Amino acid sequence: MNLFFLRHGIAGDRADWKGDDSLRPLTSKGRSQLVLTAKVMASLGIEFDAVLTSPLVRARETAEIVAARLGATHRLREEPRLEPGFDVTRLSDVLAGRGRDRTLLLVGHEPDFSHTISALVGGGNLEMKKGGLARVTLTSDRPLRGELVWLLPPKLLRRLT
Repeated sequence: MNLFFLRHGIAGDRADWKGDDSLRPLTSKGRSQLVLTAKVMASLGIEFDAVLTSPLVRARETAEIVAARLGATHRLREEPRLEPGFDVTRLSDVLAGRGRDRTLLLVGHEPDFSHTISALVGGGNLEMKKGGLARVTLTSDRPLRGELVWLLPPKLLRRLT
């Protein structure tokens, strides 16, 4: 199984946001960044059986932009277990309900994605920047283990367009 982890794009500044943090949206720069990310994903021929997103607005907007650009809006589903606090245990629960899906795009948050990927691949420090994309191929489901195939920071994604 191939898992693609996409951290949400640039959102409004948390310090300036007066409302519920779960409602904090992407900025116009964040939206533009994700259009380019989706373009790179399309050029790489990446397709998904499902696009699963955290219910937080900035993640959902990220997933909607990418899914629309890749013609995968019909595969987009909100997944509450991807909200902050996501970890390997939650990932295992998400995967248990996916049946025959072999390629998933997971859209969520930091530091959860970095910690989860690190745990999957047996350790190491990594950081998912806003709009960053990682690919992990699962090598075992008990315990859940995988191999980091690549990690593309947003600066590199912009250069690839």
